Amino acid sequence: MRPKDAQKEVLIRQKTMEIVVGEGLDGFSMHKLAAEVGISVNTIYLNFENKEDLIIKVYQGVVEKMEEVLLEGFSAEMDFATGLKLQWENRLRYFTKHPLHIEFTEQIRHLPIYEKVMQRQGKKFTTTMAQFYEKAIENNELIRFPLEVYWSLAYAPLFQLLKFHRQKKSITGKKFVLTEKQFNQAFSRVLLSLTP
Repeated sequence: MRPKDAQKEVLIRQKTMEIVVGEGLDGFSMHKLAAEVGISVNTIYLNFENKEDLIIKVYQGVVEKMEEVLLEGFSAEMDFATGLKLQWENRLRYFTKHPLHIEFTEQIRHLPIYEKVMQRQGKKFTTTMAQFYEKAIENNELIRFPLEVYWSLAYAPLFQLLKFHRQKKSITGKKFVLTEKQFNQAFSRVLLSLTP
């Protein structure tokens, strides 16, 4: 058996995301991937058991990288305003630098395979975020909302701005580029809605 080639694996993962984003999971096949990468199908099977294993591992790799960036400089012990602002800044940086990753994860989240992905995902990020949330409530820095309501209020405005930024247009079809001023405006209003 031939050894794995790290560069080929990176290319396989990249092309997997491109095909899934461009054509959906139904348009994806191991043969199409092999042709795109310029390798034999057997080479793919050196790294991945089958199509499902490939998709799950690519998704896991993206999420691990995303969580690493989102936790950069972050601690559950931070005061709420500082920690939330850093989370916004880290998300902006990641979403801007890795738009393909974001589109790929969005595709997978709406597919039955997502349940299998979630079963294998680590808990460091969610545990850290839960600790941050509870500490902010204990310190009277955050109103207690159900977690889903908190998450929607805290991050949905940023995600929508990032979506407009990625699409390069607003809801009216007008050209849109997210500015620091808009970012700070949205953040300050979100913070106001969450704090006592």
